[in-house]
Amino acid sequence: MAAVVEFQQVSYTPPGQARQVLRNLSLTLESGETVVLLGRSGSGKTTALKLVNGLLFPTSGHVLVEGKSTREWDPVALKRRIGYVIQEAGLFPHFTVSRNIALPPRLNGWAPEKIQARTVEMLRTVGLEDYADRYPRQLSGGQRQRAGVGRALAAEPALLLLDEPFGALDPVTRLALQREFLKLKKTALFVTHDIREALQLGARVALLHQGDLAVVASPASFQQSQHPEARAFLEVLQSVG
Repeated sequence: MAAVVEFQQVSYTPPGQARQVLRNLSLTLESGETVVLLGRSGSGKTTALKLVNGLLFPTSGHVLVEGKSTREWDPVALKRRIGYVIQEAGLFPHFTVSRNIALPPRLNGWAPEKIQARTVEMLRTVGLEDYADRYPRQLSGGQRQRAGVGRALAAEPALLLLDEPFGALDPVTRLALQREFLKLKKTALFVTHDIREALQLGARVALLHQGDLAVVASPASFQQSQHPEARAFLEVLQSVG
């Protein structure tokens, strides 16, 4: 399989700061694979996603997307290759739910009838068929999050970046969307601090700890890791049963 994303000895220090958020990160994401970035708040997970879609650039090292450095990509072309889901959903407030979901296919030049069919499909997938004509302000936080997931998937992107995408959802809806996500078999980097979610959704789990890559392993191997940070997460899993 070809690497869709590759971090090559990537470090990142925010401008004007001394502390490195990421240090010498080397990691690949293969086609069709979901890699979960697991870690505590401040471990560098979200920064890693932003380095992939060109919102940030490495202080040192290289981030490659489809074999090309993010510095060499046309910024618009790169972002159109990527579906990006953040916890706050990021919907356009003056667009209805259906118009928000239809936006990526429209920007990619899809035919109107194809956009309509895909929008209906995504509304059904995220359970918002009855909310198509509502505006984000008329939705609950969980409903807005589902709309954000639908929008990210709408244009069938080559790569998904998901930053705590199900964190605002009630447990029942969260489980339903996790199951739908598993069916998609998309190439994805998925950020979470939830160990149960990481083990359920990831083909591999990459544990970040204070900017360092501590462990990269399959879910089964991760559960056998003796790294102290991995054991800390696994103890949480055991405590909740």
